[in-house]
Amino acid sequence: MIGLVQRILAKLRSLWFACVHAPRFGRCGRNVLLYAPFRVDGGEHIGLGDRTVMQRGAWLYCEPSEGQSGRLHVGSGCVFGYNNHITAVRDVVIEDHVLTANNVYISDNLHSYEDVGVPIMHQPVRFKNAVVIGEGSWIGENVCIIGASVGKNCVVGANSVVTHDIPDFSVAVGSPAVVIRYYDRSAGRWESKGVLRQGKG
Repeated sequence: MIGLVQRILAKLRSLWFACVHAPRFGRCGRNVLLYAPFRVDGGEHIGLGDRTVMQRGAWLYCEPSEGQSGRLHVGSGCVFGYNNHITAVRDVVIEDHVLTANNVYISDNLHSYEDVGVPIMHQPVRFKNAVVIGEGSWIGENVCIIGASVGKNCVVGANSVVTHDIPDFSVAVGSPAVVIRYYDRSAGRWESKGVLRQGKG
């Protein structure tokens, strides 16, 4: 009985979202739900696929750089944890069935800092690299992905900072994130990848 009530409530919430909020987006699929409170900037450049759900505290931002086009595309069947922030000035794509934990930050841009005579907050935001989060990947708690892509069916461990591309079927951890396991397709099994560690003294 409880499960039935929960399904009915979820359906009512998604219908409410479709009626009230979906028109803010360039594309909004069926049964999409962002739990309030959430923030959306540049919704006309943002697309959300069917059955995608974002927990409370989501911030979706897509404001193209001057003279450039921009998009933030989220695929179907994605589930995002609490307080996920996704920002794009040119190109962020999250493919289908991506799962994230809480407090995840995904961005194709960063603040300029090179002019030492100007506070960083007053320097322009600049595009770093396009971001693609591959289908079926799992992004752990407190992960930051900045101007880098993550392949299909990857795991990114909690508290990692991804600044370089992660290939398909990999497990990556650390700051900066490095691959520690990968799926060897020729052998048909997961393998550990040696990571150099700094020795003592």
